[in-house]
Amino acid sequence: MRPEKTDLRREAGQRTRDDLLAAALELLARRGQEGVTLREITQSAGANVAAVSYHFGSLKALCDVTVEHALERYLNAQIRELDALAGTATLSELAEAFARPMMNALAAGGRDLAVIRTVARVGIDPPEGWERLAGKFEQARRQAVRVLAANLPGTDERELVFRVRCAAGMLNWLALAPIGAELAAEPAERVERMLIPVVAGALQGTGA
Repeated sequence: MRPEKTDLRREAGQRTRDDLLAAALELLARRGQEGVTLREITQSAGANVAAVSYHFGSLKALCDVTVEHALERYLNAQIRELDALAGTATLSELAEAFARPMMNALAAGGRDLAVIRTVARVGIDPPEGWERLAGKFEQARRQAVRVLAANLPGTDERELVFRVRCAAGMLNWLALAPIGAELAAEPAERVERMLIPVVAGALQGTGA
């Protein structure tokens, strides 16, 4: 086979794979893994059923890869925001960094919002095998606790971790609840003004 034909076939195969991932992401964001069918994904991607088997092996494997890509994208963005915080960062600055990936997704919509909603579903109801990214979850949590501990000296570390997890859970809920759609329709500046104090309050806790 001529090299140019091989390259075209490879490019076509990559496009089909990308289309399947995009279709799976959109459906997973809306309904979760239990609500997605092979037929829906292939019809949305404009591909045949055999393409799923060829590129991923099975529907479950396609969904697993899609979820893992979404989690990596979200966690990498959150880790970048948290890594950029100085040791003297305030609770408000920590809350902004922690919530920034979600706020950006609400403003952007489309694929970015689908990523956030997929991540939220996984955070609320983790699928089998999600532990593969436990290290990245721990890295983000550790960075948040670092800044939180500087603002709340003397607070037990387990309590600080609990507050970070509660703040993450709240963001997950917002991404999926009707209020998330309401926020997505608001200007980005208003979303920040409303959301950051709430996240900061969850991180600070009532005993501070």
